Amino acid sequence: MNSNVFGLLLPELQRAVKESGYTVPTPVQEKCIAHLLAGRDLLGSAQTGTGKTAAFTLPLLQYLHTHPKRTAPRQPRVLILAPTRELAAQIRASIETYGRHLRLTSTVIFGGVGQRPQENAMNRGVDLLVATPGRLLDLMNQGFIDLRAIEAFVLDEADRMLDMGFIHDVRRVIAKLPARRQSLFFSATLPREVVDLAGTLLRDPVRVTVTPEQPTVERIDQRVMFVEKARKDALLISLLSDPTIDKVIVFTQMKHAANKVADKLMKAGINAAAIHGNKSQTARTAALEGFRSGRVRALVATDIAARGLDVDAITHVINYDLPLEPETYVHRIGRTARAGAAGDAVSFCAPNERDQWRAIERLVRKPVPTHRDHPYHSDLAENSVGTAAHNGNRRGGGAGRNGNAPPANRPATGGRGPSSGRWRPRRASAAAGRSR
Repeated sequence: MNSNVFGLLLPELQRAVKESGYTVPTPVQEKCIAHLLAGRDLLGSAQTGTGKTAAFTLPLLQYLHTHPKRTAPRQPRVLILAPTRELAAQIRASIETYGRHLRLTSTVIFGGVGQRPQENAMNRGVDLLVATPGRLLDLMNQGFIDLRAIEAFVLDEADRMLDMGFIHDVRRVIAKLPARRQSLFFSATLPREVVDLAGTLLRDPVRVTVTPEQPTVERIDQRVMFVEKARKDALLISLLSDPTIDKVIVFTQMKHAANKVADKLMKAGINAAAIHGNKSQTARTAALEGFRSGRVRALVATDIAARGLDVDAITHVINYDLPLEPETYVHRIGRTARAGAAGDAVSFCAPNERDQWRAIERLVRKPVPTHRDHPYHSDLAENSVGTAAHNGNRRGGGAGRNGNAPPANRPATGGRGPSSGRWRPRRASAAAGRSR
C-alpha cells in the first residue's frame, strides 16, 4: 500500500482501507489525497462512482485525528453538505467505515425523519457533520447547530444542488462559515452558476478533473424496445421473467409512476420497492437495504432518488420512462457495468418519447440496437415523428407487428418473448460485479 497515496495515511486509516478491500487508489483519490493532506482548497469535477467520497473523507479523518480537540456541543469541526438524504447517509457510512479505528464522532442530518435524535447528537458534540441543506438550516435557525468552529467544509454534488433548487440555501450556509477554513468543492459538471459559487468559496484551489471511464458505457449492452405507453407494465413483467435479470434498477420519470410500477411488479410476484422523494426516510432506507441484500430484486427509482446510489453488482438498468435530459441516460445506465463487470441497459420508448430517444442517440454518437422480436413491439413508437413524437401518446396501433399483442395485463409467453427471442440479456459476471 505504501507505493501509492494510501501510504500517506495514518496506519489506522490504512488498516481500514485494506479491510474495505481496497489496495489501489482510484484516479480521483490519487489526485486529491496528497493536496488535501497538505491543507489545500480543492475544486473537483468528478461524478459519483469515481471514489471521491474516500478521496475527501480519508484526509479529513487524518486531519481531525492529528489535530485533536475536545468536541463542543452544537459546534462541529467539519461540515459536509450533500443534496440528498441517500448521499448524505452514504457519506456518513463511509466516515464510519474509514474511521472505525479512530476515536472520532460523526452524525448525519436530513429531513423526512424526526429531528429530536439529531438535536441530541449535536448537543453531545460531533467532529464531523454530514447534512442536507434544508434540515441543516432548520436546526441552525433553532440554535442547535453553530458553524463558527468549522475548520473544513465540503460541498458535494454542487450541480445537483443547483438542479434541485438548493443553491440559495447553500449560500446561506456558506455565509455562516468562518473565513479561515479548508474548502472542498465537488461537482460532476460545472455550469456558470456553479463556477461562480466555487469562486466565492475557494482560495487558490487545486483543480482536479476525473471523468468516468468511457469504456464503462462501452461494456454495457444497450437495447431500445419500442412500445405503447399502456403496454410498458406488461413488457417489464415479461422481461423480468428472465431469472438472469436478478438485480435491476427501473427508472421512472415521476414519483407516482415509481409507486405504480413497484405495485404492479409485486402483484406479478416480483420483489420490488420504490424509492423517491415522497417516501419516508424509513421506507427509503428499508428499500435500499433490501436491494443491497438481494431481498428486493427490482428497485424502482426516480432520478433524484437514485443520484449518488452506489450499489454493487447491479446487472441491469431498465428505463421504463426515458429521461428528459439526454445526459441523464448515461448517468442512469452507468449504475451497471461497475468495476470491470458487464451489464445490460434496456430502454422503453413510447410514441411520445421518440424525440427524446433521438436526442439520446445523438449524445451517445451511435444508434442503439432495436430489439423488435417481442410481442409488445410498436411500429408506431419506432416511426413516430412530428408532434406525436413529443406531445401526448396516440391511441390505436402499437400492437405487435401482426396486430395481435397480448393484453397489457398479461405477461407474454411463448417463443417470441424477450427471454427467448433474438436478443437474450447476458448475465454480468458475479465475480466482477462484486469485486469493488
